[in-house]
Order: sequence, then C-alpha cells, then structure tokens
Amino acid sequence: MSAPGAEGEGGGPCEGWLAAEVALELPGLRLLSSVIEVGRSGSLTGDSPPDVQARLRELSNRVRGARAIGIRREPLPAAYRVFFRQVGVDPDVDRTPIEEAVLERMLHGGFLSGGMLEDILLVALLDTGVPVWALDADTVEGPLGIRLSSDGERLGRGADPPLLPAGRLVVADGESALAVLFGERAPGHCARRGTVRLALFTVQVPGVPELFAEEALWSAANALRAS
Repeated sequence: MSAPGAEGEGGGPCEGWLAAEVALELPGLRLLSSVIEVGRSGSLTGDSPPDVQARLRELSNRVRGARAIGIRREPLPAAYRVFFRQVGVDPDVDRTPIEEAVLERMLHGGFLSGGMLEDILLVALLDTGVPVWALDADTVEGPLGIRLSSDGERLGRGADPPLLPAGRLVVADGESALAVLFGERAPGHCARRGTVRLALFTVQVPGVPELFAEEALWSAANALRAS
C-alpha cells in the first residue's frame, strides 16, 4: 500500500489536498503530514519510556490553574476556537485539543499517560499548541487531504466501520475517510502494537503560523524516531 505523499516520506512535511468546496468555504485551512519510521523500541500502545514520562511530569508541573483559566485567550487556542465556531462546533462543548488536554490535567492533577504514542503526541501539543494525530501508514492509500463526507459513507475500511453523517469535514486518503476533522479516527487505521510506519498529520487553521504547525509535526516525528 502506498504512503501519503512521497515527499512526506522521511523528510519534511507534505501539504495535503483540499476538496474544491472546502478550499472555497474555508480559506487558510491546511493539512500537513509526514510519514516516518518508528525508531523507539517497545509497543506504540505500551508504556512510555522514561524520558517521555519525565517530560509529561515536567509539563504537569508547568501547566497549573492560572494557565488553564486563561488558555483560551492565548493566540493559538483562540485561533482554533474561532475555526470551530466557523464550522458550526461550539468550543465550549466540544473543546479544542489544547483546552481538552489542559482540562484533563486539572481534573486528574497531572497529565496521565495513554501509552507511548499518545504521550508523544500530547507532548507535541503542549509544547506548540498545535495538535498532531497518527495513522498506521501501511493502511493509508495515497496522500491525505480534507473533504466533506458523502451520504452513507463509513469511517475507514476496517471491520464494521462507523457510519458518518453526510457533509462532515473529514481527513481522507484516496479511498475513504480516515478521521473526522478534530475528532474520531477510523479504528482500522490507528497504530497497533506492531506498527512500524506512521502517517502523522496536523491541521493548520487561519491564525496559526506555519512554523508552529511544522514544529508540532517535527517534535512528534523526532521523538518517535529516537532510539
């Protein structure tokens, strides 16, 4: 199976495609992706290595109540809030990724580990304010992009994939939707215990500098390549 974007394989970010109607309705929206070989030993879904756990503890100590209260007014979280409202999502109900992460930290007294991959993606989010997601690159057909879901479409190509409502913004490859934009990923395309190649992607919205989006991808990729 082909990976998303040959120029994204092992190199810099690859800019994804936008369906014409999405580009017209949402100017400034971009998807960036990179395909990487995982260098870390151990399972991506297993326990995080000591350096990643230490980084989470450090971030837990840095992100406290005052930051949590004011985070929505910071430039990057504010940009994602504006975009959520633009596409009809209430960010006070369905929170932006950085706000959701900080709220979880306040509820639990620290950032809880979700396994090596999820922890590395969380660190990238907390360091940059820009969310990064991961798919098993060997289940992706062609470059990633953003389009609207069609009537009767399902999320991914796994066993019994969930049904999508028509007109939902999705991240897709050449064959099907693989993730709801800022939401659920297709179960059959998520990283598994034995995954060795990942398709990392981030979504840049108006008001988010390109440098921050690229840094988020680089941070996650660099941490995953580390041996």
